Amino acid sequence: MFIETETTPNPATVKFLPGRDVMGENGTADFRDSEAASNSPLASRLLEVEGIEGVFLGRDFLSVSKADAADWFQLKPLVLGAIMEHFTSGQPVMHQDAKPDDAPAGEAHDDDEVSGQIRELIETRVRPAVAQDGGDIVFERFEDGVVYLHMRGACAGCPSSTMTLKHGIENMLRHYIPEVEEVQPIM
Repeated sequence: MFIETETTPNPATVKFLPGRDVMGENGTADFRDSEAASNSPLASRLLEVEGIEGVFLGRDFLSVSKADAADWFQLKPLVLGAIMEHFTSGQPVMHQDAKPDDAPAGEAHDDDEVSGQIRELIETRVRPAVAQDGGDIVFERFEDGVVYLHMRGACAGCPSSTMTLKHGIENMLRHYIPEVEEVQPIM
């Protein structure tokens, strides 16, 4: 099994591409501790590696985040080994009864017309772009001209995420949807 790795704009996070579906069409999942990862044998295995603080499962990739004091030079071989062990074991990525963190595109309900337009732009233009950097951005709500977005994977805690939100996403949404005045992250 050959697993590619890519750096992300977040120096604490590396993107791993195992050459096969991870979550596929089943959405995404973000795990920040072992308790939360109990629904995912893959995330549980990775969070057992000392120095790993987060695992984000995307369609065909994983983003793994390390502690500040940890070093990727030492961690990367351990993470690669854990990913290989998981996929060769035949265990599922997620247990059957586990639900992903988000709904696949098209299944989310729209609260109103503006929220529907925002969801559509996030799904078609923003999420594919940030997935390339090992992250995800999920629409939370639109309220009083403000779009609230939840940043996950490599985007969570990324030094450039504020720039992405303010200069990229906010400008695009304001261009297409005049009701949007501002974009704010939800932590």
